[in-house]
Amino acid sequence: MTNEQEYFLSYKDFPWFMEASVGKILHVEEPSPGHYYWPDLDMDLGIETIKHPERFPLKAKQTPECFSQ
Repeated sequence: MTNEQEYFLSYKDFPWFMEASVGKILHVEEPSPGHYYWPDLDMDLGIETIKHPERFPLKAKQTPECFSQ
């Protein structure tokens, strides 16, 4: 939820959230308008990527290290 707008991030488009705990997912910061950072996952996304994931097909690879912290 941001600026009175709610967005759905599917696991298909954003697989980094799949194995993350709810606490890690909910710990999100907005360091600048429209830019979101999940420090516990060391991941950041811009609002355009969230709104239109099909425009940004490159995806980082999941590694077990991301989830073992």
